[in-house]
Amino acid sequence: MPEPASRRRNIASLGVLLPYLRPYAGRTAAAAAALVIAAGLVLMLGQGLQRLIDQGFGDRSAASLNSAALFMFAVVAALGVATATRFYLVSWLGERVAADLRRAVFDHVITLSPTYFETARTGDILSRMTADIALLQALIGSAISMGLRTALTATGALALLIMTSPKLAGIVVVVVPLVVGPLVLFGRRERRLSKAAQERVADLAATAEETLNGLRIVQAFTHEAEDRRRFAAEVEQSVGAALRRVASRALLILIVILLCFGAITFSLWVGGQDVIAGRMTGGQLSAFVFYAVLLASSGATISELWGEIQRAAAAADRLVEVIETRPDIAPPAAPRPLPDPPEGRFAFEEVTFRYPTRPDAAALDGFSLAVAPGETVALVGPSGAGKTSVLQLLLRFYDPAAGRVTLDGVDLRDLDPATLRARLALVPQDPVIFSLSAAENIRYGRPDASDAEVEEAARAAAAHDFIMALPQGYASSLGARGVMLSGGQRQRIAIARAILRDPPILLLDEATSALDAESEQAVQQALARLAQGRTTLVVAHRLATVRRADRIVVMEGGRITAMGTHDALVAEGGLYARLAALQFDTD
Repeated sequence: MPEPASRRRNIASLGVLLPYLRPYAGRTAAAAAALVIAAGLVLMLGQGLQRLIDQGFGDRSAASLNSAALFMFAVVAALGVATATRFYLVSWLGERVAADLRRAVFDHVITLSPTYFETARTGDILSRMTADIALLQALIGSAISMGLRTALTATGALALLIMTSPKLAGIVVVVVPLVVGPLVLFGRRERRLSKAAQERVADLAATAEETLNGLRIVQAFTHEAEDRRRFAAEVEQSVGAALRRVASRALLILIVILLCFGAITFSLWVGGQDVIAGRMTGGQLSAFVFYAVLLASSGATISELWGEIQRAAAAADRLVEVIETRPDIAPPAAPRPLPDPPEGRFAFEEVTFRYPTRPDAAALDGFSLAVAPGETVALVGPSGAGKTSVLQLLLRFYDPAAGRVTLDGVDLRDLDPATLRARLALVPQDPVIFSLSAAENIRYGRPDASDAEVEEAARAAAAHDFIMALPQGYASSLGARGVMLSGGQRQRIAIARAILRDPPILLLDEATSALDAESEQAVQQALARLAQGRTTLVVAHRLATVRRADRIVVMEGGRITAMGTHDALVAEGGLYARLAALQFDTD
C-alpha cells in the first residue's frame, strides 16, 4: 500500500471519526445524557442495597422492607429504560457513522489515479472498507459508550467508597496505580498486535479476491491444490497474529482481575472485623462491597475496552492511510472551459512519459501527433511500443513528464478531468461488464438516458437481438464480469455504451483482437457506425481492422517511425510492411 504524506501513530487516529459524528450532535448528546443517567442509577443501587439491609432487615418492619424494595425496583426500572435508550442511540450512531465512513472512503478511492492501484491491492482496500470500518462501528456503537459509562461508574463508586469507609477505600485506592500501569503498557502492545492482525486479514482478502477473479485460470491449470496451500498458509499467519493479540489481552485481564478483586477480598476481611466490632453496619459493609465490586469490574471492563480501542485505533490508522492519499491527477484550482460546441481535435506535442512503477523505461519518447476533427487515426506497432500509453495520457490517467497534450487547443492539465473525459468514449480490449442488467450496463455511458435511447444504442451496436434472447431481455442481469455473454457480445455492450455517450472523440483499444471472425465482423460494423462523424483513435495489432483509417501511425520504442495510409506504408517497406506481410500471408 502506498505511503501517504503523513501518518498518525497514536490514539489520535480515532480523530478521523469526529467529522462523521458532528452531523449527529443531537443524537450524540441524547446518548451521552442517557449514559450519565444510567451510570448514576447504577450507583444508586448501592444506596438501595444499604437501605434494604439496614432499614428493611435491621428494623424488622414490613413497611420499611416494602418501602426499600419499592425504591430498589424504581431504580432498576429507571436503569432499564436509560440503558435501553443509550443502547439504541449509540447503536444507531455506530451504524450511521460506519455507513457514512464507507461511502466517504469509497468516494475518495474512486478519485485516486491509476498510479495508486499499480501498487495497492484491491483486496486490501476492500478489507479496510469492510473489516476495519466494522471495528470503528463497534467502537462507536458499543465500546465508547461502555467505556464512558464504566469510567463514570468507577469514579462515582470510588467517591461513594470514600464516603462509606475512608479506611477501606484507602486500601482500594492503593491498587489503582497498579492497574493503570499495565493498561498503558499492554495498550501499546495491543495496538501494534492488532494492526498486524488486521493486515494479515487484509492479506487473506487480497489473496481470495485475486484467486476468485482468476478462477477459470486456476482450474484450467489445475492449480487448486497449490492455491489451497497458499491460502491455508495465510490463514495460519492470520490466526497466529490474532492469537498473539488475544494472549496479550488475556494476560492483561488476568493482572487486572487479580489486583482488583484481591484488594476487594482484603477490604472485605478488614470490613468484617469492623462489623464484628460494631464500627460499621451490615448495610454499610454491603454497600461498600457493592461499590468495590463495581469499581473492580469497571477496571476489568476498561482493560478489555482498552484493547478494543487499540484495535479500532489500528483500523483508523489503516483508513487514514487511504484517506490521506491524494490523487496524482486532480482538477486545477481554476479549470479552463472547453470550446462549445466541441471540435474533436487533439494533439501530443513532444511528449515524454514514464510509468511511475517503471521509471527507467520511457513509454513515450518525444512523441508528437496532431489529429484533426473527424479523422480516424490508427496506432500500430509491436507490444510495448507505447500505443496504449497514448490513450492513457489522452484520458489523463497520467500526466507526461515533458511536453503537453491538448484537446481542442486546451492543455489537459488546465482542465477538470471530468470535463475532459465527458468528451471521450473508450471501447477497451477487455470490456468491463458490471453485475447489473443489460440496460444498466449500456446506460453506464449516460445515466440519464431513456429506455428508448438505450435500445436505440443497442440496435446500432448490433446488440439488440442477443439482449432480447436473454431471459428478461434488457432487464436481465449479465452476471459478474458479464459471464453470461460471449466475448463478442461483451464488446457490443461496450460499443452500445459508447454510442449512448455520443462523444466527439472515440478511443478504441484493441476492440476486436480477441474475437472470432463472425463476432469480429459484427463488432467492426458496429464500430464503423459509431465512428461516423467522430474523431477516432484506434489501437490495433490486427492490421485488417485499420486498413481504412485516414492515417496509420507506426510506433516503436515510444516513437513514431512511420505514418501514412495502408497502401503507402506497405509500399514504403519497413516495420509496417513486415507486419502486414506476416498477418495477411497467414490470415
